[in-house]
Amino acid sequence: MEDDGGERSSFVIGLIENRAKEVGMAAFDLRSASLHLSQYIETSISYQNTKTLLHFYDPMVIIVPPNKLAPEGMVGVSELVDRFYASVKKFVMARGCFDDTKGAMLIKNLATREPSALGLDTYYKQYYLCLASASAAIKWIEAEKGVIITSHSLVVTFNGSFDHMNIDTTSVHNLEIVEPLHSARWGTSNKKRSLFHMLKTTKTIGGTRLLRANLLQPLKDIETINTRLDCLDELMSNEQLFFGLSQVLRKFPKETDRVLCHFCFKPKKITNEVLGVDDAKKSQMLISSIILLKTALDALPLLSKVLKDAQCFILANVYKSVCENEKYADIRKRIGEVIDEDVLHARVPFIARTQQCFAVKAGIDGLLDIARRSFCDTSEAIHNLANKYREEYKLPNLKLPFNNRRGFYFSIPRKDIQGKLPSKFIQVVKQGNNVHCSTLELASLNVRNKSAAGECYVRTEVCLEALVDAIREDIPMFTLLAEVLCLLDMIVNSFAHTISTKPVDRYTRPGFTDNGPLAIDAGRHPILESIHSDFVPNSIFISEASNMVIVMGPNMSGKSTYLQQVCLIIILAQIGCYVPAHFATIRVVDRIFTRMGTMDNLESNSSTFMTEMKETAFIMQNVSQRSLIVMDELGRATSSSDGLAIAWSCCEYLLSLNAYTIFATHMENLSKLATIYPNVKILYFYVDIRNSRLDFKFRLNDGPKHVAHYGLLLAEVAGLPSSVIETARSITSRITEKEVNEMEVNCLNHNQIMMAYRAAQRLICLKYSNQKEEAIRQALHLLKENYIDVKL
Repeated sequence: MEDDGGERSSFVIGLIENRAKEVGMAAFDLRSASLHLSQYIETSISYQNTKTLLHFYDPMVIIVPPNKLAPEGMVGVSELVDRFYASVKKFVMARGCFDDTKGAMLIKNLATREPSALGLDTYYKQYYLCLASASAAIKWIEAEKGVIITSHSLVVTFNGSFDHMNIDTTSVHNLEIVEPLHSARWGTSNKKRSLFHMLKTTKTIGGTRLLRANLLQPLKDIETINTRLDCLDELMSNEQLFFGLSQVLRKFPKETDRVLCHFCFKPKKITNEVLGVDDAKKSQMLISSIILLKTALDALPLLSKVLKDAQCFILANVYKSVCENEKYADIRKRIGEVIDEDVLHARVPFIARTQQCFAVKAGIDGLLDIARRSFCDTSEAIHNLANKYREEYKLPNLKLPFNNRRGFYFSIPRKDIQGKLPSKFIQVVKQGNNVHCSTLELASLNVRNKSAAGECYVRTEVCLEALVDAIREDIPMFTLLAEVLCLLDMIVNSFAHTISTKPVDRYTRPGFTDNGPLAIDAGRHPILESIHSDFVPNSIFISEASNMVIVMGPNMSGKSTYLQQVCLIIILAQIGCYVPAHFATIRVVDRIFTRMGTMDNLESNSSTFMTEMKETAFIMQNVSQRSLIVMDELGRATSSSDGLAIAWSCCEYLLSLNAYTIFATHMENLSKLATIYPNVKILYFYVDIRNSRLDFKFRLNDGPKHVAHYGLLLAEVAGLPSSVIETARSITSRITEKEVNEMEVNCLNHNQIMMAYRAAQRLICLKYSNQKEEAIRQALHLLKENYIDVKL
């Protein structure tokens, strides 16, 4: 397999749909040799669920059938790819390639786990679409890459995406999880970062990918989340363990997870003859993978030493399943019989090339030893040529760099060149303060050196054939090692590192419940607090008895930041990280929906209001009782009466569910909801008005406090004529007087039921309390007395 280019995507996706709006997806990761199957009913005409998964996998290739069976009113997956993923390579394969029967047989033969463990025996007929997609994806990979996938080498996950929190692509964008808003407009120097970039202190490519995957699909299983938090607890309380792990993880190559694919895929033809340039390159990559594997196995004893006394489940399990596993030592011994002891993985191009040429011990293959001698002779001749030019042309600072594309070339400081370079120097390129060039002699030696290296690679692969076959038998062991290193990299170098760089007690461990309240005390925005040292913390409390919070306040008072902050804290908690708050307990969220921002969508020919309505419709069609809905300024893009009516009716619909909803608005009439529905809570951002000026405090308070005419104050600051402002004041005063009277009447009429709901909310909190029995008894007694006194 060819190199995937570092952090560039390595996913090949097969995609198919039927007339019942079902979509089957198979995502094949070429880097880690894993296959992820998903099948689901598409609930929106814009294919939001499919877009979410495509955004998650970020594919390099998408394989689709001819677009003939798209359900009426839907764009079809083929057109969807054309419209929204034009930069991704698209291949159209005949429908015969999407064969579910063949897909099931392939997975049975290739998966490391038993088909029964994947649920294929039970759900084969039900999930035929994703199996058909898998068949097409595997067929394309084997044909395009010229390989055969090794039996029982694939890690297959079946319908796994639904074991995680689902965040649609619109919400990923609104919450700045992967990219900051308007990043293209601000440029690369923009200080404000996304959550991903804030946490991206991982040291391996696999760890970085795992971090991104977790942020886009956080966990839902409380036990798994708590095992990660237990690991963080131990790292934060044991500095020696934390710093020891940080140092040991640096010993493992950055590309450790990539080594797997070279053992999971076999070339279709293997011969002992000297092969062409492309085959020499494939041989080089195979040798590089074995060296990389050797380097990783050499570092395992160091990891074992650090983890020996670890107590938490994750670290203790890593020690038991990896560090104490004798198979790794056996493989290391087997590699040591063929590979020279001093060979290590290197990133400098010429050092890496030399290590690869001399990977196999001397004396094993006579032809290899001859090729090595030729390689050394040409390398020495090149350095002698450089010395000759230094003396002959009086260029003492002439350097001899090397890269894989050009081979060796000369680099001469421009200050050393008096006049023009001699005509012998060709391919002259000015680069900064240096001049890069070559000569015919150097070009000739480069060709001979490259040919000798290629000969070394091919002969080395022949010598390694038996070793590679032995390694392929233990592919699941390397899969486990790669997964373990990626997980440790994320927890240690991302989570623990981020927490350790903050002041003491700035981040705290969150607690979790299945059906309890969402309570965050003194929460902070994880991204903005690193930019603003005086960031003002705010709290939130939502429960079944009070499942909707309406946030009010002037423009620029902090409403949108607050909504984003709550969502990001929940995402951090559910990936198993500490959160920026004094205290946090969270009801596990299965989906986050956001309706934020205002702009036209020119691609879909939608106005701002139409975009709002489409996003709101998607929320209403997909919301569940365990969802979190965040809406910012719904209805402001149309007339005030229609906007209020839509916002009010949406609130009433969401109130009928158990979903937790945070609703930010300027519409003061929406605060009347709290006088009719006792499960609505009103909060406002405090603003101090002095001398007709707004002093923003960014502090959230209880109650529907009205900041008089803040829109007029901001309009005046913006420079509207004073006569316009005065006319506006007289109009708005007559409107608000009538609304205040209505609010007072509603409060009196619904006071009794509001009291009952407040009592119910306190009882729910006590249900999930961790306090001792005596404290709970006292709280219940006090609640009873207060309720009777207020009622009387």
